[in-house]
Amino acid sequence: MTAALALGLVSLLCVGCTRKDAGKTKSITVLTPYLSSTTTKQMVDMLENNIREKGWNSTAVDTKNDFAALASRMEDLITSKVDAIVIVSADPSQIADQIKQADAAGIPVFGCDSGFIEGITVNATSDNYQMSELITNYLFDRMNHNGNLVILTHRPHPGIFKRNERLEQILAENPGIRVVTEQHIDVPNPIENARTVMENVLLGNAGDGAITAVWCAWDEAAIGAVQAINDAGRKGIIVTGIDGNAQAVEYIDQGSALVATIEQNFTGMADIVIQELERYFAGETLTRGDRYAPAILYE
Repeated sequence: MTAALALGLVSLLCVGCTRKDAGKTKSITVLTPYLSSTTTKQMVDMLENNIREKGWNSTAVDTKNDFAALASRMEDLITSKVDAIVIVSADPSQIADQIKQADAAGIPVFGCDSGFIEGITVNATSDNYQMSELITNYLFDRMNHNGNLVILTHRPHPGIFKRNERLEQILAENPGIRVVTEQHIDVPNPIENARTVMENVLLGNAGDGAITAVWCAWDEAAIGAVQAINDAGRKGIIVTGIDGNAQAVEYIDQGSALVATIEQNFTGMADIVIQELERYFAGETLTRGDRYAPAILYE
């Protein structure tokens, strides 16, 4: 039923972080622009709970898809000299200046399901290239490497961008698969948005066999696509996602159009961040880069 993905670690630079007063209670702020996402909220909640269990102070901030607000809050935190910042499901390139400012001020910035750029201390994530390869090859096998494909995605997310890159590489090796359309799915409210987008795609491609499959960059987009397919009464279309959230797994178990997902280890990502924070506060030298939590195929 499942196939293991690689557990990896990409080591980039060695960082000796400036330490703050060891006697005071550490204060960590968790920042995200996407708290409305089920998996993002799951990670934020786990991080906050684990931070407090360590006896540290935790504050969570949601900027509701507003990266200008995210940058502003980062600057506030740098000014207030918070002990550490964790960004969750955020594209760090959009706050690159603030990340560099934090690093220069001796404030470590950790990522959880975000990307890694200069100034980030550690980013805990899945190997998005490998997850995309696994789900894409599974889907193309189910399509017998032939047919019409719809793509639902959200490229601003750094992990999803990587998934799309690997999808494009595999598509180039499969000339029998034609991309009908690629559609951007808005966040927040991705399920509702994906449902609306997919309804329009179905209307524009109404004939039998006009759509063979739908490749979704994450589960909430896949859930919305399945709802639209069900509402339209369309048969013979299969859908895949990535994340392994509870609703997606339920849809797969029910035998819906959603046939597979990749179960990301969001608990493992949060655990990695906490472990690295603990090492940092203990005065250890950390190695900058991505840390990968293992993920598995669920069908």
